[in-house]
Amino acid sequence: ARGIQHTAVRQAHRKHELTFHDKYGTMVLLGGATMFTAVWGYVFTMLNIEWGFSPVGRTTPYECRE
Repeated sequence: ARGIQHTAVRQAHRKHELTFHDKYGTMVLLGGATMFTAVWGYVFTMLNIEWGFSPVGRTTPYECRE
């Protein structure tokens, strides 16, 4: 029982080594969110979509070429 207690105390006082996720996790997440927003923002602004409007009744047929 004493051996288990000593091992637990030693592990509790050990310095925590930072992993990649500890060091850079937040920055990677924010960078990814920024890129996602920028790319989709660019795509949506370049598509020229009229949001929320139905084209029914506003489109006119055009003459077919022969």
